[in-house]
Amino acid sequence: MSGPLAYDEALAALTERGRFGIRLGLGRTRALLRALGDPQLAVRGALVAGTNGKGSVLALAGSALRAAGLRVGSTPKPHLVSYRERIEIDGQPIDPRAFARQVEAVLRVTDAVARRHGQPTEFELLTAVVFRHFAECDLEVALVEVGLGGRLDATHAWDGGVAAITNVDLDHMDRLGPTVTAIAREKAAIIERGDLAVTGAIGDALAVIARRASRLGVPLTVVPPAPLLGWDRDGIEVDLGRLGPTRVGLRGRHQAANGAVADALLDALDVAGIANVDDDARRRGYAGAVWPGRLERLDGAMGDVLLDGAHNPAGAAALALALDDLRPFLTDGPLTLVTASMADKDVDGVVRALARSRAMAGATILATAVELPRAMPADELAERWRVLAPAVRSVASVADPATALATALAGPGPTVVAGSLYLVGAARAILVDDPGLRDEP
Repeated sequence: MSGPLAYDEALAALTERGRFGIRLGLGRTRALLRALGDPQLAVRGALVAGTNGKGSVLALAGSALRAAGLRVGSTPKPHLVSYRERIEIDGQPIDPRAFARQVEAVLRVTDAVARRHGQPTEFELLTAVVFRHFAECDLEVALVEVGLGGRLDATHAWDGGVAAITNVDLDHMDRLGPTVTAIAREKAAIIERGDLAVTGAIGDALAVIARRASRLGVPLTVVPPAPLLGWDRDGIEVDLGRLGPTRVGLRGRHQAANGAVADALLDALDVAGIANVDDDARRRGYAGAVWPGRLERLDGAMGDVLLDGAHNPAGAAALALALDDLRPFLTDGPLTLVTASMADKDVDGVVRALARSRAMAGATILATAVELPRAMPADELAERWRVLAPAVRSVASVADPATALATALAGPGPTVVAGSLYLVGAARAILVDDPGLRDEP
C-alpha cells in the first residue's frame, strides 16, 4: 500500500470481498485474529444469536449499560445508511478515519492468512476489524450480534462469557437446516463451557438449547416474555419482575420478549463479573432505547411514517400485530405500504402474515425493488400481493424505491415501509438527515 487508506478505499476493499460469498466456518476468522495478536481476548461481554430480536436486545441492553456509565461496543447489523453503523462505541458509529485505519491493519495480514486458509470473506474481515477496534477502545463490555446461525458464524470465534439466544424460527433454511430443531442446533452452539446462557426460545428449540447447556454444565436462564401492561405510539410498558412496571422505548408487543431477554442478559453480565447495571439505570436505559428502522416512527410534514424490516414471516407477524395496536395513534386515512423483498426469502409467508393485520384492510400496496442481484422484481412482488391479499384496496408496481416512497407520502394516511432492511435503509437515507452517518469521500 502506497499510503494510508481513505474511507472510501477501505470500504471498497472490504465490500469487494463479497465476491467470495458466504462461507461458514471459523478457521479463517481465528487465523486473522491470531495474526492480529488475538484482540478479541481483551474484550468480554455477550454474544447474541436468534432468528428475530437480536438487534432489539442489543439496543435495550446497550442503552441500559450506557445509562450506568459503562463504555459499550456493539455490532448491530445490517447497516441502514452507512456501513460504519456495524461497529458502534457508546451508540455511535465508528469514525470514518478509524474505520479506514482498522481495515488497513486487517488487510495487511490477509494475504498470509489466505495462503493457508483461503481468502477471507467480507464478514470475516469485518469481524476482525470489530475486535481490533474494540480492543483499542478499552471497552468495559461488548455486545456482539451473530451474523448467521451461530456454530460456524465468524463472530463465534469470540466467547465473551455470556451467550444469549432470543428465539428460533424458520429463516436462512438453505444454510441452517429445514426445521426449527436443526436451526436451534446451529444457534445453541454459541454456548461454550464456562459461559452463562440466556434464552427466550420455546418448544423444540428450547429443548435443543437446554441440552447443549446441560451437556457443557452451563447455567441457563429461560426467560418468558415480560407481562405486557400497555402501549402507546412510542413504546410499551411491561412488568419486569424486580423492576416492576417498566417503560420500553421500542414499539410492538414482541418487545416484551426482547426486554425480558435483555434484562436477563444484564443479570448474567453481573453474575459473570463483567458489568453491573443497577435498577435505576436499567429503567432509564430501557425507556430511552432506540433501534432505527425497526418499527421506527418518523413524523413531520409527511405525516406518520413507520419503518420496519419484517423480512421473514415471524417478523411480518410481529409487524402486523403492531400495526393493529398502533393504528389508533397514527394519522387518519388508509395505510400505504411500500414494500420490497429478496427473492430468496419466504415472500408468500411475509405477505400472508402482513395481510392478516386488520389495519391492512383497504390499504394501498406499492411494490418496489432495491438494486441488488437477490432482489425480487417489483412486478413479481406486486403479483404475490394481488394473489395472496385480496382485502387490500390496490396494488401497484413502482420500480424505483424513491418514487414509491414519494407516492406513498403524498397519500392521505400513514406510510409503512417494510419487507426488506435494504429498502428501509434507502427510505431512511431520504427521510432522516443524520450528520453522524455522512461518510467522508
